[in-house]
Amino acid sequence: MFTNIKFVLASKSQSRKNILKKTKLNFSQVSPRCDEGAIKKKLLLQKKTPRKISQELALSKTKSVSGLIKNKIVVGCDTTIDFKGAFIDKAKNKDEAYKKIKKFSGKEHIIFSSATAFYNNRLVWKHTQKTKVKIRKLNNKDIRKYLKQTNKNILGSVGCYQIENDGPKIIEKINGDFFNVMGFPLFPFLFFLKKFKTNQ
Repeated sequence: MFTNIKFVLASKSQSRKNILKKTKLNFSQVSPRCDEGAIKKKLLLQKKTPRKISQELALSKTKSVSGLIKNKIVVGCDTTIDFKGAFIDKAKNKDEAYKKIKKFSGKEHIIFSSATAFYNNRLVWKHTQKTKVKIRKLNNKDIRKYLKQTNKNILGSVGCYQIENDGPKIIEKINGDFFNVMGFPLFPFLFFLKKFKTNQ
């Protein structure tokens, strides 16, 4: 069964870990060995699109680990938000989260999740998935209530919501893949795993 293929997730994301764990995949998790902040800053200075930033960061994370591990697939992933063409970064605190949700209120934004896979330090797969998310029209009281009910875990989410937990309280609809909103293009990755095994 292709789901028994052992691989390494080059990510510290709890959400991505949960997705793969619930799918009963055989993996271990390690933190990337690259400076994500510095790479992101450089890409923004180069005026890269949010889609391109997700692709470059996913690639950097995977490469930073792949050279250390032999005969196992190494997978890296990154998720970005495109709001009216602008890159949106994670909120550092709940005050920033408040401002972000207020900005998103009643509007759509686009989530890009890019993943890459290396095997013996060679790129063997890459994929970028796009999902549109619309946040409900929220007043100041709604936003404050939402932030009071949530914990600091939402700061780990680019959009300040976790669709698998408190996200439905403020999300009106999504157009695309649920797992992509959680931060990982699961179905394309499963297809890759199945194909990768038959090609060995």
